[in-house]
Amino acid sequence: MCVQNDWDKTVEFHGHSCLGLALGYRAGKSALQHLGSKRSPDEELVAIVETDNCAVDALQVLTGCTMGKGNIFFRDYGKNAFTIGRRDTGEAVRVVGRDLDDVLGEGYQQLRGRAMGCTASESEMQRFQEIQVEAPQRILDADEDLLFKIEQVQLDFPARARIFSSVVCSSCGEHVMEPRARLSNGKLVCIPCSEVPRPC
Repeated sequence: MCVQNDWDKTVEFHGHSCLGLALGYRAGKSALQHLGSKRSPDEELVAIVETDNCAVDALQVLTGCTMGKGNIFFRDYGKNAFTIGRRDTGEAVRVVGRDLDDVLGEGYQQLRGRAMGCTASESEMQRFQEIQVEAPQRILDADEDLLFKIEQVQLDFPARARIFSSVVCSSCGEHVMEPRARLSNGKLVCIPCSEVPRPC
């Protein structure tokens, strides 16, 4: 029987290997090492992610912080920045991605900008695509200091996830978590039904 390593599990979960996934993998590994922690089977760890890119999938696999368990929180700041904290010790680290030119070659960020902005020449696009194929392994092999700035931070730990009762929306008949229900004309409705314009 073949035993999967953490990277293989991460790629299987995400669906493919890519630069963002490798960054998230390394960020998760670094955070766990700095915290002296293992994967969280329940809510022992908390993660705050400041992006919604591929890296977040890797963090979920490595740290065990997931939406379903309520111990991962998304802040839409558009940054490759991840804060991981341990409830038992109160310790937390913030892992922030650095410029990748030192890992992927000088001028990578500018090349990426041209490729994403559709202003790259044909030869530049070919080079960009080659780098994208090579990028995951380069990131997996790179020194931590080239990839991230890591600092200990104070984290105001959110309360543990609660399980709420469900109520039935009086408009659509679907079940909705009780604290998400709204009162409309004296009846409980779900958020989408509460936002439907009423006829005059």
